[in-house]
Amino acid sequence: MSGEKILEGCFAVHKPQGVTSADVIRKLQHHFKPSETFRPWLEEEKARRGRESGNQRRRRRTQRLEVKLGHGGTLDPLATGVLVAGVGKGTKSLGDFLGCTKEYETVVLFGAETDSYDRLGKIVRRAPYEHITREAVEKALEQFRGKIMQRPPIFSALKVEGKKLYEYARAGQLPPIEIKARPVEVLKMDIVEWYEPGTHEFKWPEEEMTGDAKIVAEKLLEKDASEPVAPSTEGETAPQDAGASTKRKSPPPSDSPQEGDQDATKKQKVSEDGAAQPATAETTEAAKVAETAVPEPATSEAPTTHTEHPKSQPAAVKISMTVTSGFYVRSLAHDLGKAVGSCGLMSELIRSRQADFTLEPENILEYKDLDAGEEVWGPKVKKFLAAWEEKRLAKAQAEAEARG
Repeated sequence: MSGEKILEGCFAVHKPQGVTSADVIRKLQHHFKPSETFRPWLEEEKARRGRESGNQRRRRRTQRLEVKLGHGGTLDPLATGVLVAGVGKGTKSLGDFLGCTKEYETVVLFGAETDSYDRLGKIVRRAPYEHITREAVEKALEQFRGKIMQRPPIFSALKVEGKKLYEYARAGQLPPIEIKARPVEVLKMDIVEWYEPGTHEFKWPEEEMTGDAKIVAEKLLEKDASEPVAPSTEGETAPQDAGASTKRKSPPPSDSPQEGDQDATKKQKVSEDGAAQPATAETTEAAKVAETAVPEPATSEAPTTHTEHPKSQPAAVKISMTVTSGFYVRSLAHDLGKAVGSCGLMSELIRSRQADFTLEPENILEYKDLDAGEEVWGPKVKKFLAAWEEKRLAKAQAEAEARG
């Protein structure tokens, strides 16, 4: 061994729009594996594998020697911003970023909703939007602050009995069990900018959902509309008011199975796909986490079906928020549309902070730096990982001193 510094730890990447979080990890691997920066790490890993027993080596016979990488919280392809990456032993810390506080900035466009709750999906239905004002949105946002209950989007990577929700939707199937609301906390939520009709370039998607997939989406959306979610009480689901005054007015329901139709003894099995798992040769997907949903407000009105194309552009709003883990920003857009008596979808999303990692240029690796060459990204990554190690040691020392 050369005795050179072995770089490990966590750092932040500025994820661009149009790529997945797993794509970012593959991009890092593509540049890190042949680099001088991570040659010492690979040499150490090769030597470590050489010291393994015969059984361990046989289990690894299909594994390539690569830099151990992972990420600590998935961003949708539409989203940009902070994506925390872990290298080597740093992947063990990725779980810390699943439960941390995050900051987002999103643009909500009114008048239509899609299967994915964002502009990359297919339109399921439309609703009138001419009545929506900034004042109405300001008032509606009051329902989404504090401790609330929320449901994941019907088109998400959450697993139900081993299958992702979006796989059920694409196959035109209802999930075998009902997706329950979960407690989250919205620490701060404010309007950053209001876009009057005709003053912006945000657009609905052009593709319409059709066939069985649309029928399933409408059933799931209808179930959401008829079952409002109450505010959270110390992490527990508050009792739901079954009175007609608290339910949104909705189109006539389809033959969607209601909660009582499910086996009462059947437990819900919902998990996030591969959360905080390192992306090695044997791991095909990097860590994933829910960025998650907002509640179905009890006082909102569900949209009516509105198939005609609009004669004027809908309004849009840019919102900033600070939230705890498990929050789906896409669902905020979806539910905010309902709260103002229309529909809504997420048109843009930026994650500006995750734990201590922020979008400031001095704190984050630009994705484009990777293609600029190791002479550009290498010094930055070394600096970020050195800072991580220094912080880790300081924390360990402080904990040791606290123990006496």
